[in-house]
Amino acid sequence: MKPSKHMVNRKSGRRGHVPCEPAWSSRLAQWDRQYVWHPFTQMKEWVEHTPLIIETGKGSWLYDDRGNRYLDGTSSIWVNLHGHRHRTIDAAIRRQLGKVAHSTLLGAASPPSILLARALVRLAPKGLRRVFYSDNGSTAVEVALKMAVQYWQQQRPPRVQRKEFVRLDAAYHGDTVGSMSVGGVELFRQRFRSLIFPTHSIDAPYCYRCPLQLQFPSCGMACLDPLERVLKRRRAHIAGVMVEPVVQAVAGMITHPPGYLSRVRALCTRYNVLLIADEVATGFGRTGTMFACEQEQVTPDLLCLAKGCTGGYVPLGATLATDNIYEAFLGEYRDRRTFFHGHSYTGNALGCAAALANLEVFRKEKTLVRVRKHAGLLRTLLQALAAIPIVGDIRQRGLMVGIELVINKASRKPFPFSARMGDRVAMECRHRGLLLRPIGNVVILVPPLAASERELRRMVHILTAACQAVCSTPGVARR
Repeated sequence: MKPSKHMVNRKSGRRGHVPCEPAWSSRLAQWDRQYVWHPFTQMKEWVEHTPLIIETGKGSWLYDDRGNRYLDGTSSIWVNLHGHRHRTIDAAIRRQLGKVAHSTLLGAASPPSILLARALVRLAPKGLRRVFYSDNGSTAVEVALKMAVQYWQQQRPPRVQRKEFVRLDAAYHGDTVGSMSVGGVELFRQRFRSLIFPTHSIDAPYCYRCPLQLQFPSCGMACLDPLERVLKRRRAHIAGVMVEPVVQAVAGMITHPPGYLSRVRALCTRYNVLLIADEVATGFGRTGTMFACEQEQVTPDLLCLAKGCTGGYVPLGATLATDNIYEAFLGEYRDRRTFFHGHSYTGNALGCAAALANLEVFRKEKTLVRVRKHAGLLRTLLQALAAIPIVGDIRQRGLMVGIELVINKASRKPFPFSARMGDRVAMECRHRGLLLRPIGNVVILVPPLAASERELRRMVHILTAACQAVCSTPGVARR
């Protein structure tokens, strides 16, 4: 990346940070282009530019190999909570390294995994009593899907036909085959149709672009009528309903109307199907409560966690289940009711130690109190964006924000995919010292929970300037 006039090089402004030698930076860039295949990246374009190489981090800031610093406006893709190099989590990992980095949970146990499971159960919505570890969000979802199908097979009498799932349109639950199957981002699914299993799709409660042309609250949440119809018609075949509570993140930060989640819970209970809550993105304080389900006093049958579980340090996933689910897997050895699923790094000791420290930081630093306070500040700051002609909608829940860019505010006409409006705004932000990752026409802002008021103000200031710069670019339609 060629530095712009807006970028400030801070080689002397960061105590203890020494940029790489230019020759070494050039070599790293060359090797990156030569050897690394980046996720969700068109590599033909990537190799045509100098890659951004992040070398160090501290708090809400990241530093590249050339000495430039950037605010981490995506929390390193929604994982970092308390800032980079938090001393409590750093120390916990070092202590665990002095004992053992990893030992298997297949036929053995470990103190960190035991203590973390107990802590998660005490924090989770009431009724979730068992913790099954995995490696990341996709695997946590895979675990939940397999548990749901096997659960119904092991009922008395067995209900082997219950193997279908209901999903929301535009949902994202991961990139493994099972998690793709219950996802709804067509761009990610279309090339793998031969691999994924069929599901029942219902419209998302996307109030800004309501498919029913209605308005909340007078709509009475009519978008839930299709869910009831499919549950009523296919109740004997449906294993579960998969939802991202309160916010559909990758869909573009679609915020659900109040009461939506509790209505879904009620329908699942009425028709006796499992509710699976994917809180990979929304869990651990992102929406203002430890888990988004708490905001409507909902207990799902299965709860999927990852991302913020370790505070953004190491991969760790977990699927929490009720006793009712767990007990369906109990029996004699000969009965083969075991859940035959696992990962080599299940319950990794370093990951569990980091996760325990993460929860300790929540307690000691009163993180949730700060998040709720800062969410109000952020809502006020974001109002300045509403006046920009290309900003159509601003969606926020806690410290999760989506800003949808449109050609025309009145008609809500979207920019074509080829216009790359989100990318253009993100690059303008990067030139000014803020790292963002857009989703199509939606600019995503998900700051670390530990971001200060000053840092939040700077993030929004940069984002506003970037949107204004793109809006002023010749050729950008603003009718």
